[in-house]
Amino acid sequence: MSKARKRKKFLVALAFILPFFILYTIFTIWPVLQGFYVSLHKWGLMGKQKFIGFDNYAKFLTDKNFWGALKNTAIFAAITTPMLVVMAMLLAMLANRGTKMKKGLRIIYYLPSVLSVSVASFIAKYTFTPYTGLMNGVLHSLGILPASKELQWLQDPKLVWISISAMTVWWTIGFSMFLYLSALQDISADIYEAAALDGATKRQQFFSIVLPLLKPTTWLITLLQMIACFKVFGQIYMITGGGPASSTRPMIQYIYENAFEKNNMGYAAAMSYVLFGILLILSLGQQILQRRGED
Repeated sequence: MSKARKRKKFLVALAFILPFFILYTIFTIWPVLQGFYVSLHKWGLMGKQKFIGFDNYAKFLTDKNFWGALKNTAIFAAITTPMLVVMAMLLAMLANRGTKMKKGLRIIYYLPSVLSVSVASFIAKYTFTPYTGLMNGVLHSLGILPASKELQWLQDPKLVWISISAMTVWWTIGFSMFLYLSALQDISADIYEAAALDGATKRQQFFSIVLPLLKPTTWLITLLQMIACFKVFGQIYMITGGGPASSTRPMIQYIYENAFEKNNMGYAAAMSYVLFGILLILSLGQQILQRRGED
């Protein structure tokens, strides 16, 4: 191939790549760099005030509210991630069965995912409200909860995380379910037939065939869900506002409060980069564990 032809191909490729690269630089790379610049300053809503170096990064080390918000976020991730992984796998297996209802089940399972966070949060508040809420009403009807007692799902620190986690799983499980469903459909029917001929029961097939072949998908869903949990904000802010007594305030809400309520954008930007570092470490750690498991 001549140099002129190679140059022409390069210019054609560059013409296709350049628009995306320009937009990516403007809307992704530049905000990241600008955010780091802000984190090195005392910065308010009116703009830069003074350069303070890494003081904002040192401040969070002694900030009890920061560590409290990080703890709340970790609790949410620890409850929600296993719940979503298990439920998504079960729903995918139900939706993968060769029945006439499988298409309908897939639509039903995915349908909550199309709701906005405000609508999903409103449904959750109605469901878990005492006296008039659906959850207590069902428990009263079944005789599990005495008529004179009302569970404070959104006020009790022990119950509030269950309520928020259940709502989040119900709302977001559709995407993970479809990932599992796609992985299940990639498993050849010949493998099941060969295992059945060898005398393997359904239970043995599940633990010896299905689970090992779904392992890459499970790692992916776990990683995506952990990242989503550490970025949680909307549903908690709308359901509890971070209460009771800041017991459910996540990291993103604390960053938001510092930036827009306390007019301290420099510190908020610094905490954002700390959160990014935490997510990076968790992601790398999971990748290492996954590679060791595959080896």
